[in-house]
Amino acid sequence: MRDLIAATRTAVSFETDWARTAELVAAELERHLPTPEQLTPEQRRGDPDRYRTHVLHVEDDGSFSIVALTWRPGQATAIHDHVTWCVFGVIQGVEYEEQFVLDQSGKFLLEAGSSAAATGEVSGFAPPGDIHRVRNIGDETAISIHIYGTDVSRIGSSVRRIYDLPVLYGDSMKNAYMRSASMRA
Repeated sequence: MRDLIAATRTAVSFETDWARTAELVAAELERHLPTPEQLTPEQRRGDPDRYRTHVLHVEDDGSFSIVALTWRPGQATAIHDHVTWCVFGVIQGVEYEEQFVLDQSGKFLLEAGSSAAATGEVSGFAPPGDIHRVRNIGDETAISIHIYGTDVSRIGSSVRRIYDLPVLYGDSMKNAYMRSASMRA
């Protein structure tokens, strides 16, 4: 973990925008992705009721935090966005991510894409445009390492907002747009 911390420290020291910082940190996480064995048995164990978070490191100046998330099969986040950039790497299992965007009215979420990340895969993002839901779609406990551009021990979470809005998928999006357009006409 020491190499990952040092590499992340270097990556976030460049004065750049959040999207570029996420790219730099993702490259370092890919190079220094821990194995499950580098976590304690407690950090690898899931909770039957919800996914668990374990803060592994918080940089002294609050510029980043490294967190392990443990997901049992079927566990998921709420649909949410973030206060800062985030990078994650899967070290065990498979995590499925659904991305969303707000419709023009702000009353619906529209499906924007999805992806499955398997063991060894790394990804990242930066606000805006970071509304998503993550879930374990596999049959085993999934574990991922997340690096956030903030002190999560101070603010409690990287989540900025939870979205409790109807989600429109595929054809339902087209129908909603058509209804919306006819109301404006």
